Amino acid sequence: MSKPDYPKTILEFAAQFHNDDVCLQYLIQTRWPEGFVCPTCHHMGGWWLGTHRRFECAQCHKQVSPLAGTLLHRTHLPIHRWFWAAYLVATHPPGISAVQLQRQLGIAKNDTAWFLLHRLRQGMVNADRRPLSGLIEADETHVGGPAKGKKGRGVREGKNKTLIGGAVETVIVTTKNGAVKKKAGRLRLQVLCAASEDEIGTFIRANVAPGSTIKSDGWKGYSATALAGYHHQREIQGRPQRGHELAPQIHQAFSNLKAWLMGIHHGVEPKYLQSYLNEFVFRFNRRVYPMSAFRSLLEILTAKQPLTLRTLKKP
Repeated sequence: MSKPDYPKTILEFAAQFHNDDVCLQYLIQTRWPEGFVCPTCHHMGGWWLGTHRRFECAQCHKQVSPLAGTLLHRTHLPIHRWFWAAYLVATHPPGISAVQLQRQLGIAKNDTAWFLLHRLRQGMVNADRRPLSGLIEADETHVGGPAKGKKGRGVREGKNKTLIGGAVETVIVTTKNGAVKKKAGRLRLQVLCAASEDEIGTFIRANVAPGSTIKSDGWKGYSATALAGYHHQREIQGRPQRGHELAPQIHQAFSNLKAWLMGIHHGVEPKYLQSYLNEFVFRFNRRVYPMSAFRSLLEILTAKQPLTLRTLKKP
């Protein structure tokens, strides 16, 4: 069983995913491209119980729904609405808010649309994603929202700020007329408690391959300890305005992020900020191939554990 194709236009999408049964078969192919594997005993092989919409394992006879153990676990929404939500979120360049999604899909409650979006955002981080590599611009910025308990650069300018760290690949490309220019490659964003060498070092190690070159300003958090195992290009910016000149890719990403948070979502609670950062990164890293982002999102959705509303809202 091979991985299913993804639709390249909204008309293809509407024709391909016209009911729940078709969507369910697509999920089955996405979750088990080589054939059904029992999540209980890991035996490969079983049969489909069409009346109950589940598989029965040929060895342990456990009955398994294709949605069980995924982010769609025990969903009360029709599967085709999940598909429409995933398609709109993955392919609509500016993104979509819970209010917009509720209106577009005819969802009765805004809270239902909000929870659906947060589960989709959980599916936007692939646990097996490759770390950034090559020449990396790294910096921090702050976005609106209470920053209780946080300290250091980026939050000292105001009480209601949350500090985030960012790292982006710098890619060299040749244009059609032969000119050589730099552009942004893949991006990573993460909420930080402080701009300390411990926090910065943890962020870099979690997101950047060892041996890469980290380009930063003169902030002390980018110390030899924090960047052990990396090459370091330090640029003293002097005045804040020079940051855009010395690290244009990460500063452009920060600018786009802030405009997106305010323009589409009208601000975000700090408690949920990381999930919004994950969505922005997912969209940014797939901006050249937005249609394939739909398939990527469904693959991750079926590979991740369920997320309950209680877990999402816990302090």
